[in-house]
Amino acid sequence: MLNKFYEACKKIMKENYKFFLIYFVFFLFCFLPLPFYIDEPGGAINIEEKVNVENATTSKGSFNYAYVSERKATPALYLYALMNKDWDIVKEEDLKYDDETLKQANWRNKILMEESNQNAIYVAYRALNLPIEVLKEEVYVTYIDKEADTNLEIGDQILAADGKEIQTRKELLSLIRAKKDGEKVTFTVLADGKEEEKYGTIQTIQGISLIGVSNSSLKQLKTDPEIEILTSRSESGPSGGLMLTLTIYDLLTEEDLTKGYKIVGTGTIDEDGTVGEIGGIDYKIKGAVKEDADLFILPYENLEDAEKLVKERNYDLTLKPVATFEEAVNYLKSLEEKEKEN
Repeated sequence: MLNKFYEACKKIMKENYKFFLIYFVFFLFCFLPLPFYIDEPGGAINIEEKVNVENATTSKGSFNYAYVSERKATPALYLYALMNKDWDIVKEEDLKYDDETLKQANWRNKILMEESNQNAIYVAYRALNLPIEVLKEEVYVTYIDKEADTNLEIGDQILAADGKEIQTRKELLSLIRAKKDGEKVTFTVLADGKEEEKYGTIQTIQGISLIGVSNSSLKQLKTDPEIEILTSRSESGPSGGLMLTLTIYDLLTEEDLTKGYKIVGTGTIDEDGTVGEIGGIDYKIKGAVKEDADLFILPYENLEDAEKLVKERNYDLTLKPVATFEEAVNYLKSLEEKEKEN
């Protein structure tokens, strides 16, 4: 029985080997992963659909994230990207810093997004004088300079330094700033679910004590009204912070900040309301134009590149650079209502 089945299969393969070969090559061409990524213009995501807050108000227009679309390269995508001026090929190694893995880089971007979301809530609630309280703060290592003398690793949660419990990122920075060049700091960290002792050596650069490590903090916030930010697995990075802050503010105030416009934008947000530079501005501008945006809000640091692209492509898109959340709000309040289209 098995012999007959084997002979039948052998006959089919022999008679159709060209078809199977072509199919195999086609499969590799379309699906074989390469050590590259493809960056391309994204689009705009209505942020209101990602925010759940009690007694939210409604607006005639919308605030939207601008994003970059990034996907793993295959031979087919790689070839198309070579011919498409709006697509770029990025080496996998360029998506991370030296001496770290792509997994660590992706983890950092997720943490930075969470931190940005929390900053957005904090800034918006504080601007509206609404109750907000930090119940707990966790400090994580998100970047290590290649010149740093330390055995800390990306992802470590810092619990204590020199025997002192670390409850906030500010406490950690204050402790490090008080040290002298060459001194060692002993850290108690939580790594992969286990407590470990690690160290970092102080280096004084331009009079400032550092250990060559960047930290981010995640906070547990108590707000009134309660708020929930929905995120997807594909989202990462802090560049949506400004637009999320504007959305939360708009949902919690009676005034319609959108004035009926489709507003797309980008920019990080710090706890004090400062707006920071982002990457991929060209992709985001192109995506906003594709989505028929009326207005694009962005950091001042990205304005020159944005203006150059808008001029080259003759885009009908208003650019508004801002340095702070307050500046963005004041500008939007000064806008005239958008006229209804016939």
